[in-house]
Amino acid sequence: MKTKYSFKKNFFYAIDGLKILSNEKAFRIEFGFFILFSIALFFLSYPFWAKLFMFCALFIPLIAEAFNTAIEKSVDLIQDEYHILAKHAKDIAAFGVLLSIIVTAFIWLGFIVYFSN
Repeated sequence: MKTKYSFKKNFFYAIDGLKILSNEKAFRIEFGFFILFSIALFFLSYPFWAKLFMFCALFIPLIAEAFNTAIEKSVDLIQDEYHILAKHAKDIAAFGVLLSIIVTAFIWLGFIVYFSN
């Protein structure tokens, strides 16, 4: 029998996921940048809509890191020994994080260039 959906339970599952992510060094570094750049937004004299868009862009690397960590943990569960395909899966997920950081940087750079004129 399928269990009934529970927003409360799912919320706490998500909090558990955040606790697991907070043990990952890469996530802590990315979260530090998230805080730093979020604070920097207060000092920019951009319109609210631009600041909101820039703030939302800061979540992109955090989301990518969450998926990267999930992939790494799943691969570790399935494959105890070194396997080239396990390495490929982890490397591709890490590349996704890199791309997310590049996209976020371009979004910020675009706003900075646009509003510097």
